[in-house]
Amino acid sequence: MAVTLAQARLNVQDDLQVGVIDEFAKSNFLFNNLTFDDCVSPTGGGATLTYGYTRLITQPKAEFRAVNNEYSTHEVDKQRHTVDLKVFGGAFAVDRIIAGMGGIVSEVTLQMQQKIKAASALFNDTVINGDSAVEEKAFDGLEKAIAGSSTEYIPSAVIDLSTSAAVDSNYKEFLDILDEFLMGLDGTPSAIMGNLKLIAKIRACARRAGMYQTSKNNFGQQIEHYGSTPLIDLGEKPGENKPVSGIDAEGTTSLYAVRFGLDGFHAVSMSGQPPVKTWLPDYSTSGAVKKGEVEMVAAVALKATKAAGALRQIKVK
Repeated sequence: MAVTLAQARLNVQDDLQVGVIDEFAKSNFLFNNLTFDDCVSPTGGGATLTYGYTRLITQPKAEFRAVNNEYSTHEVDKQRHTVDLKVFGGAFAVDRIIAGMGGIVSEVTLQMQQKIKAASALFNDTVINGDSAVEEKAFDGLEKAIAGSSTEYIPSAVIDLSTSAAVDSNYKEFLDILDEFLMGLDGTPSAIMGNLKLIAKIRACARRAGMYQTSKNNFGQQIEHYGSTPLIDLGEKPGENKPVSGIDAEGTTSLYAVRFGLDGFHAVSMSGQPPVKTWLPDYSTSGAVKKGEVEMVAAVALKATKAAGALRQIKVK
């Protein structure tokens, strides 16, 4: 059965766990909107959590035929892919004296929120840049899936949006290229994603063209849109002040568009297990310093190459 984090929280009885799941969803657009296919069970004595799927790499064809003639045969091309679920999260330790001091903010609550923030940043970074061939403990991300595909759109020249004057001069050309890029996907994208500078530039272009809109999500947070498509800042890498979607030495960056769905881009989690788990420090037993943890077991899958794409060579500074 496929679930979102909002649906997963309904099956959790513990109020703390519900709050932690809400905190994950609140902190991250992807967590709040991705569907989790919770169908993976341990294999190989529990050592491997593998999700196998078929990725469509071409589109279906149809044709006319004459009476008494047969259709020519054509099958869509597909590739078999697997992704291993990976474990990520973090731990913290708090002395029982500090935990019992109370105050404006509970130290345990603060540390838990910060670990959720870090896990959220790590997830976003891996969704884009993850490569299990480089980091065995990580799952594969969109850059690896998109590279060299038909939805990796590289303009013939750099699109300069680095200054307000450049935006004034080039926003029409940029939006034409953006629309052409988005129409190359297999459906309306669920999100346009990039770094903060890029999102600001798209906002500026959209305002000039009358395509800028805003809405609020279930948590009351404002979401910006290009037309009807949300504009999402992927944030910074965990523990760093570097954007998930990097900007090179020439000031250029990439834009990512994805369509969420079990036939497009989605997350994967374990069967019969909540996607998010927490362990609070237990101060009922002896020991001065106790540990708390927050953890997810997940990965992402791209079922169709045309469900995600990258637009390159956008100059933002």
